Amino acid sequence: MIDMQHISLRYGDGPYILRDINLTLDEGSFHFLTGPSGAGKTSLLKLVFLAHPPSAGTLRLFGETIADLSRAQTALVRRQIGVIFQDFRLIDHLSVYENVALPLRVAGKREAHYRDNALELLDWVGLAHHVHALPPILSGGEKQRVALARAVMAQPKLIVADEPTGNVDAAMGARLLGLLNALHQRGTTILIATHDDTIQKHFKHPRLHLEDSRLERLL
Repeated sequence: MIDMQHISLRYGDGPYILRDINLTLDEGSFHFLTGPSGAGKTSLLKLVFLAHPPSAGTLRLFGETIADLSRAQTALVRRQIGVIFQDFRLIDHLSVYENVALPLRVAGKREAHYRDNALELLDWVGLAHHVHALPPILSGGEKQRVALARAVMAQPKLIVADEPTGNVDAAMGARLLGLLNALHQRGTTILIATHDDTIQKHFKHPRLHLEDSRLERLL
């Protein structure tokens, strides 16, 4: 599913953020990514969801060597990845419902095929009363829940999340992680960067730890 061989990353002429990363994650696996602030967790996730190319090394996703793909082929790979960003990246002029449904609209699906699922998902994350609201009026925690719902809406093969419980209380955090765990049990591969020790203890999945630009696996 994810295969990194001797991956390094630097931005421009700056220092290496990641150095000689070797990582293979199997299809259907669930891993937490931990490490101190500035260790490169977000940068590693950016490589996985193809927001930035590696400075060195080989990256393969879904069996494809990314450097060999055309722009159109890369876009098709991206459609198989659901992403939850720390800064949410919601579209302010679209309603909560429209933001959540966006991945399927972009894929050319008819609304009749996804409307009920979108409304059910918004109810699950506690936003049934905000279906028609615009993102600027939402709290940070509500935006986080919209972002998560959007990421899982199209049932992607891979979900990459950067601190998905960082703006919600403990109860809602457990509920959101429960949703991701349910998707994992249906075969979705999950990679979550987090500082939250509580969810790591509650959901006992293996851990990848980044420190000093190096990666190690912890059980």
